[in-house]
Amino acid sequence: MALDAETFDALIDTVRRFVAERLRPLEAEVEANDAIPDDVIREMKEMGLFGLSIAEEFGGLGLTMLEEVRVAIELGRTTPAFRSSFGTNVGIGSQGLVMAGNDAQKAEWLPRIASGEVITSFALTEPDVGSDSGAVKTKAVWDGQAYRLSGTKRFITNADKADLFTVMARTGDEPGGRGVSAFLVPRTLAGVSIGEPEKKMGQKGAKVADVIFDDVIVPVENRLGAEGEGFKIAMRVLDRGRLHISAVCIGVAERLIADSVAYANDRKQFGKAIAEHQLIQAMIADSKTEALAARALVLETAAAKDAGKDVVLESAAAKYFASEMVGRVADRAVQIYGGAGYIADYGIERLYRDVRLFRIYEGTSQIQQLIIARETLKRGG
Repeated sequence: MALDAETFDALIDTVRRFVAERLRPLEAEVEANDAIPDDVIREMKEMGLFGLSIAEEFGGLGLTMLEEVRVAIELGRTTPAFRSSFGTNVGIGSQGLVMAGNDAQKAEWLPRIASGEVITSFALTEPDVGSDSGAVKTKAVWDGQAYRLSGTKRFITNADKADLFTVMARTGDEPGGRGVSAFLVPRTLAGVSIGEPEKKMGQKGAKVADVIFDDVIVPVENRLGAEGEGFKIAMRVLDRGRLHISAVCIGVAERLIADSVAYANDRKQFGKAIAEHQLIQAMIADSKTEALAARALVLETAAAKDAGKDVVLESAAAKYFASEMVGRVADRAVQIYGGAGYIADYGIERLYRDVRLFRIYEGTSQIQQLIIARETLKRGG
């Protein structure tokens, strides 16, 4: 483990109390204002949450994958937008740099990413490119002195406040992912512009927007790895991100189960608490069982990743199962709450909307199924 047991337990306890005492009371405010309060962001920076996955030498906490998912589970017990505010710094926005950056690139950016001074975004999706991520149309053309980057990226998380984008762009004529390269593109470069944040079904407070690159001059020093390695970098980044998102799904599910149990014990129908009715108990039992199964899968896969094992299949399975699981748990929670579950004041309908996105981003459930099947066939069972 990156941290000794006592230090890590203290971190978990701090995060748990921060979620319960500081973040949960603000959920309705974040939903109404579609924004995370600035003082909360400042507190998250001071806690080191922006640098969970970045090495200590660069100012981060340097957590292992197993430690990171345990923290992510705790963070899942509140509105997902809170975690999303620093999630790109921890995951997809920084990990390409962590995995493929050279010493100069890491020294320039990682300390500021870990502190939260620099906010990062991962720019892969395009208007015509989603699940087929090897088909990116954004181009980076070498002009003899630098790359000239042009194209539009869509639904980019934290684009509205990002200082640095990891951009996937086509640099060669080879079809598919083999012609894709990765670049570090600061927001300050001429020709970079950000669209208006999209209006979304849920996760208010977490913004996504288009990022437009209009003949942006990108120095060769900003390329991550060699030409043509961008797609491989992106896939490695997503493998880690899928485990993190899976853990957040578990945290949300456990929150929903706890809330459902509390409500079922308090709400009375036919002369007794609805928790005493067997059909309510059946929904609670199904939710608890699925959440426990997801937790076991994610923790086991995270430990295997830390041990250096190939977890492409297991990461996809974890993301597929956990994201589908939390959707079912949220649906049952609405049912247990009955009419109250449909009313905004109770917060259940908000989480019901929030969790729907987990089955889409960082690889849809259908893409996870394809990966699971491909890897299972490759392994022979």
